[in-house]
This record gives sequence, C-alpha cells and structure tokens, in this order.
Amino acid sequence: MELNTHKVLAARLWAVGRFPYLTAALFASPVISSPGLHGAAVDESWRLYVDPEFVDATSVEILGGLLVHHAGHLVRDHAGRAKHLGVNRKMSKDWALAADAEINDDLIGTGLRLPDDRVVPHELGWKPGRLAEEYFHTAHTHTDREPECGSGSDGETREWELRGNQVSGLPPGEQHLLRSQVATAALRYAKGGIGRLSAGWRRWAEDMLDPKVDWRRVLAAEIRKGLSTVSGRVDYTYRRPSRRASASPGIIMPALERPVPEVVVLCDTSGSMGAGELATVLAEVDGLLKGVGLARNRVRVMAVDAAVQSVQQVTSARQINLVGGGGTDMSAGLAAATRLRPRPSVVVILTDGMTPWPIDPPKGIQVVVGLIGNRNQGGRVWAAPAWARVVPIDAAA
Repeated sequence: MELNTHKVLAARLWAVGRFPYLTAALFASPVISSPGLHGAAVDESWRLYVDPEFVDATSVEILGGLLVHHAGHLVRDHAGRAKHLGVNRKMSKDWALAADAEINDDLIGTGLRLPDDRVVPHELGWKPGRLAEEYFHTAHTHTDREPECGSGSDGETREWELRGNQVSGLPPGEQHLLRSQVATAALRYAKGGIGRLSAGWRRWAEDMLDPKVDWRRVLAAEIRKGLSTVSGRVDYTYRRPSRRASASPGIIMPALERPVPEVVVLCDTSGSMGAGELATVLAEVDGLLKGVGLARNRVRVMAVDAAVQSVQQVTSARQINLVGGGGTDMSAGLAAATRLRPRPSVVVILTDGMTPWPIDPPKGIQVVVGLIGNRNQGGRVWAAPAWARVVPIDAAA
C-alpha cells in the first residue's frame, strides 16, 4: 500500500500552525513508509516511520498531534536521557510511560487532540509538571499501557528500524543544532507575545540554551576520580612478605601494596559563609559519607576560617561541629591537612571562594574544590587554583 505523503504533509502543516516553534523539528525527520506498524514512531536518527493504513484511517488533526508528540521525544532527547539512566530493554516500558507523560502533560489545554490511549500524569496518579526521570522512578509497570514510539523515545532499536544515520538519518551534530534552533524559537515565541508556552517547554528551552549542570553529580564524580587516582597507585612495601618469597629463598622481596584512600573535608566556616551555605556544607559532607562508599573511619572533617578550628572523625553530618566565623585562609587548612597522620590522599574543600590559595599543590594529594555560590555582598572571591578539580555549587539548586 502506498503512503499518502500529501496527508502527512498536511498533518505537518497543521502542527506547525499550532506549534510554530517546532517547525524545524517537524520538517527535519525523513518519512519512512512502515507497513504493519499500526501507527507512527521515530528512531534515534530522527527518522519518522508511519504505517500507510494508519495514515489513511487517521484524521489530519490526530495525525498532526501525533507528529507533535514524536517531535517532543526527539527534541527533548529522550533516547539520550534513557541511556544516561541506564535504561535497558526490560525497563524500556517504564521509561516510555514516563517520557510520554512528560510530553503529553505539556500538551493538555493546548487544543491538541491526542489518541484515546495517550499517557498523561494525572491518570497514572503522578504529579504534573515533572521530568521523565522523576516519573520513571515511580512507574514500575503498574499499567497495561505500553507506548510504542520507537528508539527515539527510549534508545532501544527496533527490528523494523533502519540502522545508523547514513540512510536519510540525522547525525548527532545536526540533531544538537536543531534542538538549539527549536529552543531559540520557543523562547522567542513566548517572549514576543506570539503565544503561550507551557512551563515544561520553557524549562527545556532555557536549559538547552543555558544548561544547568547537576553539581551534585559532578562533585561526586570529581571525588570518585580523585579516589580512583589514589587507588590506582601501586607501590612496593617491606611491611609484609611478598607472595613470591618462596621462589627466592634467602632474598627479602617486597610486596605490592595498593593504598586505601584517606579523605579529609575542609569546611569553610568563615564569616562570609551564611547559614544557607553552611547547611549546604553539612548536606554535602553527609552525601559524601553515604555515597562514595568509604569506610567509616576514613573521613575526617576540619572546620577552617583563618585557621583550623577543629578536626573530627565522623560517620554522619550530624556529628560535625562547625566552629569559626572569622576570615578565611584555606592555605592554612591545606597545610594542616598535610600534617595529619595518616596523611590524606584526597582533600575535599567546601568554600565560598573568599580565600587565598597556595601557589603550589600539596604533594601527593588530590584536591577537589566545591565552590559554593555566595549571596552575601562584599568580599573578594579569589580565583580557584588550576591544580584543583573545581565544581561550582549553587546552594539553592
């Protein structure tokens, strides 16, 4: 059966008339005839698959709404986000429900007619206005609905999809440019008073053009890098016999030793750190203890302003007593950390940056700086050292 391309074009024009900011995305997808699909779907390379019989049996209005829905999957990169979460074939149904809920939630009240089997948050007992990642963690296949939107929604390639992006597909670079183009058009659409933009689309567009990095994930990643760097160092030791000693009687051979990371957290307790910033310090220390997987006796916390005020060994943030309140000198804190025994291999500094830094890095120590956004007026923020791993932290995010 031949595909009615004129009807597909009419559906695209119908969609553009109601969602003009999606024009670039709606017309970017090559149309592939896919008999037996019983609907429409998209793949990771932005190809649009449609069943000729479905096109003939469906109104232009419903078909246009479906094209808007699939454009939402592609523009919001649901396939890439699913892979980032580690979604596999067994979990793809939950993710498909979550992704559909995120998109359709923003289409309610726009006058768009969605199919009867559409997925919307309130019908599943979910709160509106959330991201697919939040819906995904509460999905657990508690419904018989199983949306089939293609790999463009969950990253799992179907048997009926073409392979690669060489056959009429869009390479990743072009996909990114299209997303940026759509984001720009969406914000212009809203700011120019042309029409109403849903909160979900506005949030996506703003994040696309001015991405906000999840600093918690970045901070944890940098700490893990520092720990893995230390753990990867293997040296010789004579404190215990080598397993090969029996092969060479009379010769004392050293054994190989892999060091266990010792971590020290330097908390800025100076006067420039407000109550909110101190709360962030406590929360991040607690997250460090729980998330990095260190032994209970491997983390020490130092309260530092112009000098070291206290050194504690903790297993919970509730045990930390952050004293101080004067000026800040993290050079003094780092110097004190290097004198601790056992000597730390990783130092995590949580500060607002209003401190001078030593010119040279402490030898043999990996340093991670969590630079907490300071909302107080006045004070000099010093440039963080180039030898440290620096993670900007927004305490309000």
